[in-house]
Amino acid sequence: MTRSTDPFGDIEELIDVMTGGLEPSGDLAVDVADTGDEFVVVVDLPGYEQADIDVQLTDSTTLVLSASRETESVEEADRYVTRERHGQSVNRQVGLPEPVVESEAGATYEGGVLTVTLPKQTTTDDGGTDIPVN
Repeated sequence: MTRSTDPFGDIEELIDVMTGGLEPSGDLAVDVADTGDEFVVVVDLPGYEQADIDVQLTDSTTLVLSASRETESVEEADRYVTRERHGQSVNRQVGLPEPVVESEAGATYEGGVLTVTLPKQTTTDDGGTDIPVN
């Protein structure tokens, strides 16, 4: 076994293992809680409108969050002396440690906080379906 000579690479690898596959893209901080029956993802998105936010499950273990907005500052009311527009977008891909039921996922946005609820898929231990005998 070879030993790595890059301590920062080792730290990044350890962080990847400890976060369960959370992959940052942009400056979007995400909290993921496992409540037993579901995952609850909480994201602070102050200043965004509900229509600015996009939440997608690309598969049963990958959640993609993105938000974009355009702001403008205007000086002098009647005529534009200066008018500037600024666009901002953030996104984040979150890898979930277990598959979720895509059709039962839900999201709410209130007070600048996005909350995504993702029920986990359940499996039975018996590996099949009981068929009654008549």
